[in-house]
Amino acid sequence: MTTLTSQPLAGLLDRLFEEADNATGPAMDQLSRDESRRLLQSKTEYLQLYGLLKDLWLPVSRETGNLLYMLARSSRARTIVEFGMSFGISTLFLAAALRDNGGGRLITSEFEPSKVIRAGQNLAEVGLLDLVEIRQGDALKTFAELPDGIDLVLLDGAKSIYLDVFKLIEPRLKPGALIIADNVDHCPDYLDYIRAVPHTYISTAFASDIDVTMRLI
Repeated sequence: MTTLTSQPLAGLLDRLFEEADNATGPAMDQLSRDESRRLLQSKTEYLQLYGLLKDLWLPVSRETGNLLYMLARSSRARTIVEFGMSFGISTLFLAAALRDNGGGRLITSEFEPSKVIRAGQNLAEVGLLDLVEIRQGDALKTFAELPDGIDLVLLDGAKSIYLDVFKLIEPRLKPGALIIADNVDHCPDYLDYIRAVPHTYISTAFASDIDVTMRLI
């Protein structure tokens, strides 16, 4: 048995995925499709968009969560950085991997205060909060200082600033570090950057919107 497949985490994840499926976002219903797309692509108004999304969970799928756990375990990750915690479902998968790796540190960022509170409660409920450092605020500021030797990164926050956030993390990556980018179909500048340096990174697609990259040197 592992932390991921044992109680209380297995039961909590079942409840959280069900709650996420039933969540609604009334504020988003007031926006047109064009306005939603414009905000999604904006590098200056992304906080407005994600403020409107505060009631939606925006979780990784269970399959993606399992992938995160497997990659963190197989790489024996000890230092993980997560951009975009939301209510903490992906955080739980990553923290479970750290626990089963023997410990470590997960640094995550989320600007919506209500999500920070709930995610912290979820982590505490299953005894994983001690592995997680939650930085509340815009990741372009909260990730200004990061430790060296980062083993694994999850990019799953505001799509328009994936590349900007990654550039803050990049100098701290160790050789062999893994970068998982979710919903990457909305982030062409990030993909262009990663694929422009094939001697530094090797990248492959999972499903239609997940990119997994390894730093080679």
